[in-house]
Amino acid sequence: MLSIVIPAYNEEKYLPAALESVRDALRDIPLAEIIVVDNESTDSTRKIAVSFGAKVVDESVHNIARVRNTGAAQAEGDILVFLDSDTRVPPALLKKITELNSDETILGGSVDVRYEPVPKQAWLRLYIFTFQSIGRLLRWRQGAAQFCRTSVFRELGGYDETIYVGEDIEFHWRLARFARRSGGRVVFIEDPAVSTSPRRFEHLGLVRSLFFTHPAVVFLGWRTRFIWKYWYDKAIR
Repeated sequence: MLSIVIPAYNEEKYLPAALESVRDALRDIPLAEIIVVDNESTDSTRKIAVSFGAKVVDESVHNIARVRNTGAAQAEGDILVFLDSDTRVPPALLKKITELNSDETILGGSVDVRYEPVPKQAWLRLYIFTFQSIGRLLRWRQGAAQFCRTSVFRELGGYDETIYVGEDIEFHWRLARFARRSGGRVVFIEDPAVSTSPRRFEHLGLVRSLFFTHPAVVFLGWRTRFIWKYWYDKAIR
């Protein structure tokens, strides 16, 4: 059984498309649930989630790792799929994840990301290309779409709640190490890829995007909440 976990804070603009894509992708998967973790939204996020038949779970602490873990704690499936609320899945993806997990050596993995709509700014298109190329080289696996066996996720203790940004990268690293030790493996699905919004980069602009995604800033500051105001206090929506 698949458990789709979607963190959401004031996501009325993007959540409907995300949930519609998940619903379409689950048409051929009889055993699945959708869990939306409402992180104290003040808009119609909860109402939208309910309208799509999702199980809505509350989490008051504004920490993305904690929000993901709260959803996972309520999951009944043996495979967890974590999606961002501005991420749309192609029809074949969830079926592919289900098929991959029929191989018991596969413990989890992540999915490649396409930013859509394609940004109009040339600098942003170049930036995203460079950012993703470096990420593939260094195996920074994004949390826009990650999956893991529930038993393994719980053995690893889930996402690190002392981290405010980059918790997805850190979790993938731990998952990969665990897989090597246990004779398992993780996979990276390049096709089909998910589509996600470039909204944060568009809002921040070139200079701030370069700063907030610089490895030194991320890995030296990922446990310092005040640095990430555009993720929390002034969340870009």
